Amino acid sequence: MIAQLVQGDIEGDPQIEIQGPAPIEAGTPGTISFLADQKYESFAYTTASSALLVDRQFQPQQPISATLIRVDNVRLAVAFLLKQFDQSKAGSGTVADQAFVDDTATLGTGVSIGRFSVVEAGAEIGDGTIIHDQVSIGKGVRIGRNCVLFPGVRIYANCEIGHECMIHSNTVIGSDGFGFVPREDGSYDKVPQVGNVVVEDHVEIGANCVIDRATMGATVIEAGVKLDNLIQIAHNVRIGAHTVIAAQTGIAGSTRIGAHCQIGGQVGIVGHIRIEDGTRIQAQSGVAGAITEKGQAVYGSPAIPYGNYVRSYAVFKQLPELDKRLRKLEKEGKG
Repeated sequence: MIAQLVQGDIEGDPQIEIQGPAPIEAGTPGTISFLADQKYESFAYTTASSALLVDRQFQPQQPISATLIRVDNVRLAVAFLLKQFDQSKAGSGTVADQAFVDDTATLGTGVSIGRFSVVEAGAEIGDGTIIHDQVSIGKGVRIGRNCVLFPGVRIYANCEIGHECMIHSNTVIGSDGFGFVPREDGSYDKVPQVGNVVVEDHVEIGANCVIDRATMGATVIEAGVKLDNLIQIAHNVRIGAHTVIAAQTGIAGSTRIGAHCQIGGQVGIVGHIRIEDGTRIQAQSGVAGAITEKGQAVYGSPAIPYGNYVRSYAVFKQLPELDKRLRKLEKEGKG
């Protein structure tokens, strides 16, 4: 059955029963593991797992006791199987007695709503979507089909979530953007934030993220974007399709991030700039200006082209020794 699911070929006992997945180095009888990186190959010969997903071209150098399932792409096969084992995404198709759903809200077929969750007036929730406990969905919010919102998620009024999205615990979508105008006396006047947030299809957002609503218009997270935990996205930002962003990154207002970008952890990006498609930003970099060349890799603070940074850092590490040599040469010159 598992081999059929992943379109794999079996080498070994086709009748073994699998109860769940396990890492290759910690496998036990009844589990399935995988070998996607050759540096873990030694564990293939010692694992106690009953089955092992491997690449079709894998050639064992020693006997393997586990049944092999050969597939075209091990990582994709593992991702698919883990979805089958993951019960946290399974809904009951019912609304808990302790939940509050406004009479004017619209629920699709098979929607699940957990205890103490609130769905405000005019909200729309698509077929098969799962709302876990203690989720707050504001007035006029629209959520598509087959989404999963984990406990503690907050969706403010009039925001839009596409189909097959996943939002992890305590993330806030649609909070006010950071908009204030200084007065002559040094105090600040708040600028009303009347826009919304639009999250397109197949987006996953980690825990404890904040995506601010636009001052006017929309903050937009395009299709297929993947956001790690603890990310701040300010008002009127647009993140292009299939961009991935690691934890603790902050993006200031009105910045445009292109499609298929890769942004490392703890990156800071200033506002009102454009970052082109395919940009790769190394962790802990600070981006202070536009990146206008597609596919560029940058590093540092302020970020510069990755190769330049690595070469510059190699010199930087030698500065104490270079300083000594320079001083020695100066003394010899004076003598």
